[in-house]
Amino acid sequence: MLFDADSGKLLLIAGPCSLESEETALEVAERVAEIAAKHSDSLSVVFKGSFDKANRTSISGKRGPGIEEGCQIFADVKKRFALPCITDVHESWQCAIVAQVCDALQIPAFLCRQTDLLVSAAKTGAAVNVKKGQFLSPSDMKYAVGKLRDAGASEIWQTERGSTFGYGNLVVDMRSFPIMAENGVPVVFDATHSVQLPGGANGASGGERKYIRTLARAAIAAGADGLFVETHPNPEKAISDSATQLPLGELDSFIEDALGLFNFLRKK
Repeated sequence: MLFDADSGKLLLIAGPCSLESEETALEVAERVAEIAAKHSDSLSVVFKGSFDKANRTSISGKRGPGIEEGCQIFADVKKRFALPCITDVHESWQCAIVAQVCDALQIPAFLCRQTDLLVSAAKTGAAVNVKKGQFLSPSDMKYAVGKLRDAGASEIWQTERGSTFGYGNLVVDMRSFPIMAENGVPVVFDATHSVQLPGGANGASGGERKYIRTLARAAIAAGADGLFVETHPNPEKAISDSATQLPLGELDSFIEDALGLFNFLRKK
């Protein structure tokens, strides 16, 4: 098992939005590994990155290194830093290939109802993190979790990443955490995608990075078992989600802040 919610630890899924390059991925992974070692008694850490950003707003948006190079980058991260890895899968055929390297597969929010994709991910034996669609109520996540269970998933996580609120905006309903917890699997909060302004930057998604910490604190207080955080050495130069990734230099203090609240609340 990658993560046990009863362990008293906070799950941290952290890494760049797109793997972009081996250089960027390894730089971020090194910092994530340092944080994992520093807080080994309080954190369960998984490195994340996307080999293909298949749902870019514009067809001209850069998508990343692709599945072959992406899997090689994950293999290098695991070899150098001994970090378990997770990545998005968008099509059923990708699941078995990626699961040869990655310890967990992630179902993107837009695809959380795609039965064949969920079943294929579950059958790999890897942990599966399914993101709640921006269009879905938290109570409806029981069906996505149920599909994974019925398909024999070895471990299931579910992630809140905000809900569509009018045009070009997302909000997070903090009731989502206790509601989704009723499904009996860990609930993660996607702290960086939840501050997106979808399509709000002339063919790309904008965002409000300044609210990442505020929403992360609120989610932990509402019962989140983990945090999903995209981080980059220079977000403004990232090929995707440049407005919402947390600067890598701020990751350590962000985790210190989150853990302080998490440990206080769980000890109570």
